[in-house]
Amino acid sequence: MNTLKKTTLLTVVCSLSLAFSGCGPRAVNLQPAEDAANPVCAYAMVAMPETLGGFDQRETTAQGTTAWGEPTVAVLKCGVSLPTAPIADPCASVNGIDWIIKPADEQMAESGKQSATGTWVAETFGRTPALQITFDADQISSSTLLAEIASAVGQIPQQQECTNIDDTLSDIETAESSA
Repeated sequence: MNTLKKTTLLTVVCSLSLAFSGCGPRAVNLQPAEDAANPVCAYAMVAMPETLGGFDQRETTAQGTTAWGEPTVAVLKCGVSLPTAPIADPCASVNGIDWIIKPADEQMAESGKQSATGTWVAETFGRTPALQITFDADQISSSTLLAEIASAVGQIPQQQECTNIDDTLSDIETAESSA
């Protein structure tokens, strides 16, 4: 092989390598949750969908995390620390998974103003390790994303269920009437 052919081939190979390494979204830079190394997280993480609401899954830089969309529309972390029950925030069950769902902006959450837009956070209730997904409600609805990750989240056993005040009061009334 003459020198010109070698140089041309090397140039083509280098150009293709640079082109392919520069294509596509970069990894999302995240910090792992406190308990991200919990082996149970691995069961949920490997079962996460490759697409979420039409957004492709992206590589992340931290254990126990994943993200979707370019730009990112949702970030999920496994192994987050959550307050213990009882919890005053609203709880919703989606496909057998209990979630605490609230605005990411704590001031908005505390003010009681409800808006289906902006950044929201959903955290599993009654599962250890817990998962947290932060998402842009302007890009993907909570019902879509929670339904689509339910099977993966279900890999973490449920230890406790959400209850509402009506359930609690009816349990008290039943106990009082049978006494």
